[in-house]
Amino acid sequence: MYYSTSPQYYATKGEKTMKNDLFSLGGKVAVVTGGNQGIGKVVAGFIADAGADVVIIDLNDATKVARDIAEEYGVRTAAVACDVTKPQEVEKAIEEAARKMGTLDLLFNNAGICLHKDALDCTPQDWLKVVDVNLNGIFFVAQAFGKYLVRNGKKGNIVNTASMSATIVNIPQGQASYNSSKAGVAHLTKSLAVEWAGKGIRVNSISPGYIMTEMTGNVRKDWQELWVNSIPFKRMGRPEELAGAVIYFLSDASTYTSGCDMLIDGCFTVV
Repeated sequence: MYYSTSPQYYATKGEKTMKNDLFSLGGKVAVVTGGNQGIGKVVAGFIADAGADVVIIDLNDATKVARDIAEEYGVRTAAVACDVTKPQEVEKAIEEAARKMGTLDLLFNNAGICLHKDALDCTPQDWLKVVDVNLNGIFFVAQAFGKYLVRNGKKGNIVNTASMSATIVNIPQGQASYNSSKAGVAHLTKSLAVEWAGKGIRVNSISPGYIMTEMTGNVRKDWQELWVNSIPFKRMGRPEELAGAVIYFLSDASTYTSGCDMLIDGCFTVV
């Protein structure tokens, strides 16, 4: 008999099968911010496919997305409208999500925007808008979710969306506001992981490279060509290629992992 100190699984000699699927999210309720399109929408479907009920929190009405996920994966879903840059709205959104679903366990903290503008041309309003959504919004949602967990004596897992731009400078486009905000998210993740470790809350982040979404699809074609030529994989990533990392961090497969940032960039930052 081979065994683990974890009570959650064991493997018998020869079979080496797990008692429970470590990557299953069955019986959990996950909140996904920015889930109305792009990465959030796609990953929300994979989270549902892993067994979790899903709440989509988005600035825009995500009722259809939530309904489609429920129909396709046979899980419970809900949609809550919220501006993540407004702390009071965020608190109410988390409360509403918990009220609709009965409980909350997991958070994919994903809402974000990007601005391609040279730093010399970036207005204070431009800067604040990006930082408000990408950094402040991530913190406000994580804080509200963390408060909910602590208040209810629950453990939980959070995955924040950072970016490879947290550690490199993208070219040829200027995007200092985006890069700075995502660097903040990466270090915020580590800070929260340490602060909340004793409360049973794990906090990790993913750092995608160039991913083909509505956001990147509208970018100049010559920029896209330069990006692809700089990626060893010679292509942009797909949103579904982020799902495995998110589910790993949200599931019992990563019970000893917190404060980790996973780069998913087709080797872009390696060279």
